[in-house]
Amino acid sequence: MVRTMSSADLNPVSYVVLGLLARDGAATAYELKLAVERGIALFWPFPRSQLYSEAERLSRLGLLSEEREQSGRRRRVYRITRSGHAALRAWLGDPAAQEVQYRSLALLKLFFGQFSSGEDIAALAEAELASYEQVLGLHEQALGRLRARGDRPWQLAVGELLIDAHRAAADHWKRIARHADRKSSPRRGRARQRAST
Repeated sequence: MVRTMSSADLNPVSYVVLGLLARDGAATAYELKLAVERGIALFWPFPRSQLYSEAERLSRLGLLSEEREQSGRRRRVYRITRSGHAALRAWLGDPAAQEVQYRSLALLKLFFGQFSSGEDIAALAEAELASYEQVLGLHEQALGRLRARGDRPWQLAVGELLIDAHRAAADHWKRIARHADRKSSPRRGRARQRAST
């Protein structure tokens, strides 16, 4: 049974599924997972298992059609419907901005850095720098694939934005690492004095 839907029934993973099927054509949930890992996962992490249940749910809502393979593993192959295209276009046409979110354990530790040693801050900065360099490598590979394709300018724009942001963050962590060993916060000493009195 297909039930009616409202935009409130849809979430970011819904639009990932709709967008990938609109871009790539028919796919199994596993093929959607592979497509997410090649790009979207670099900036929008979520459990990939949601793709399987979301594709089924969108099919029940009438936003996807579903066929079973006739042989082999009899996997479900999904296609976006006209209603699915309309829902995707409506979402893309909504300019509602969302607050930029950062969730970083390293930034939280750095925030309370006055209670740490310069060596600990330097080690934190070096670990973050290594992480950013690894992620930059992944982004640069994805960007190379997009440039070679030449037909996805907005995905290329996302990749370039991510690389610029990660390079800026990596540069900042380099500066923190350089300064951390040379500086210990004077507050740290005062906090220790207060704690011992």
